[in-house]
Amino acid sequence: MLRQRYQFPGKALACAAVLFLFLGAGVCQTQNAAAKAPLQSAGDLVGGLYGLVSSTGGQLPDWDKVRACFLKEAVIVLRTSRTATTAFSLEGFIKDFVDFYERPYKTAGGPVLPKDKGFGEKVIRMKTWEYGDMAHILVLYEAQIIGVTRPPQQGVDSWLLIRRDGRWFIAAATNEIVTPDRPIPAELRLDAKQFP
Repeated sequence: MLRQRYQFPGKALACAAVLFLFLGAGVCQTQNAAAKAPLQSAGDLVGGLYGLVSSTGGQLPDWDKVRACFLKEAVIVLRTSRTATTAFSLEGFIKDFVDFYERPYKTAGGPVLPKDKGFGEKVIRMKTWEYGDMAHILVLYEAQIIGVTRPPQQGVDSWLLIRRDGRWFIAAATNEIVTPDRPIPAELRLDAKQFP
């Protein structure tokens, strides 16, 4: 979910629809609303986040709902090009996503703005490991600007979560893109047997 995801000029946090709208039981609501929401699993929170950062054309994500999924001190390290990564604070991560929606993307038919066309991240497969108040989740996702003919780009996100006061929060995240030289990891293939 981290938009390098979609290798756009500059950055593409692609830091994932074709929308995976798993907004379910209050996924990543504002802090006040979240306190009243029913308990959810770490996987529910992470899965729902992909729908929260996706948008239809002309309507941007609710960044307060996205913020509510994370600890304020969260560290997010995203692939920002094929050869570089960048460490972000939570606010830096959100600003990077906002900038992505505003940045023209070059296509054969001319430049398009993701905020006008829409952008989607879709969960393909997810492996979750919970132990007490911590969790690790790997996600294989696809990301694309809606209506652009380029095929969706696949990536892998790694999420670390912590449970506080009965609720999961994202503490850290990293991502990597899938390439011919770096295929989908065994844990996220259809034939995967277990999470290490």
